[in-house]
Amino acid sequence: MVEDDEGHARLIERNIRRAGVNNEITGFRDGTAALAYLLGPDGSGRVQAGRSLLILLDLNLPDMTGIDILAKVKGNEHLRRSPVVVLTTTDDQREIQRCYDLGCNVYVTKPVNYEGFANAIRQLGLFFSVMQVPETP
Repeated sequence: MVEDDEGHARLIERNIRRAGVNNEITGFRDGTAALAYLLGPDGSGRVQAGRSLLILLDLNLPDMTGIDILAKVKGNEHLRRSPVVVLTTTDDQREIQRCYDLGCNVYVTKPVNYEGFANAIRQLGLFFSVMQVPETP
């Protein structure tokens, strides 16, 4: 999960857990740390070969845009099949289309008010409960 807002990250994780998904969740607060993890020390992404990853990605990060991360993930031979769920406050249609063009699988707009956000995340949890999320080996 790449999310710089700690409160949002906790809420996302809580609702994913409520949906019965017990996979390990590794959190990153900026794009640099997330890409270092995803691409590995040599930058090739080979470190993730054979792993089942689901990437939850905010677009508005302190050091780079989530679109930059999405482009690197979907452009990498070892990561491109990993599903990416974009979770962001950005509801600009051009941004949404750009994410889908780059290969994002699901785009969820986070409402600004807490209750709306909590409801959107509960719905995402329901989505994960009906979608088979592979366990990591």
